[in-house]
Amino acid sequence: MANRAYASFWTRNYSEDVLLERFERFLEALPLTSKDSSFLSLTVRAVSPAETPLVEHDLRGTNANPAAIAALAREQLSTDCAYEVEAAWPLWSWDTEHSRWGRQPERLLLTCQGPEYDDGAADASGHFLIDAGLEHLYTGHGGLLGSRVPPALTGDPTESEFLTLMSEEQNLREYHEKTRENIQQLMNWVQNVERALPIERLALWSEGEENLEARLDDILAVH
Repeated sequence: MANRAYASFWTRNYSEDVLLERFERFLEALPLTSKDSSFLSLTVRAVSPAETPLVEHDLRGTNANPAAIAALAREQLSTDCAYEVEAAWPLWSWDTEHSRWGRQPERLLLTCQGPEYDDGAADASGHFLIDAGLEHLYTGHGGLLGSRVPPALTGDPTESEFLTLMSEEQNLREYHEKTRENIQQLMNWVQNVERALPIERLALWSEGEENLEARLDDILAVH
């Protein structure tokens, strides 16, 4: 399974009284700048992820805004609930079939965890959590980007073809440019959240990178 990238946020004086008001502001921080950006669904879970959701709302075609989503969530307000909003926003990705770049809508998951949900999981993973999609959309494939030594060709035909294509300077330069745009879009979002909420601490992390923030900074620094 492909690795994913995340951002976790912890806020000061987090409690039931401020939970959904902050969740609304958290949703407002998502840059919805094109027709490919939208909120798709709201799922409310109680007690733990293993339990059947309390309620699921399909938001497609409703033009639901953060205030409307928070109002729906408020019907199930509890400190042992989690509120998950699936959304989409456009990112640059490489179309291997047609060997070209495209700006496609990518799925996101924005979660607000009540203080008592899943035995206090918010303490470890964040009061508010962004699943920002596939890690390689921000780090690139195969360690090609940044200051790392480029990887050697492998026995995988698809990967070898891609590495060969990116061995051409112009192609690699464009790969850097598109990926940096994705990184900057993510960084701008994180900064929006920092401005919207009383952030105590935050963390950028992924399933494949030991230090995602350092990796992204490294890619941004290469020109």
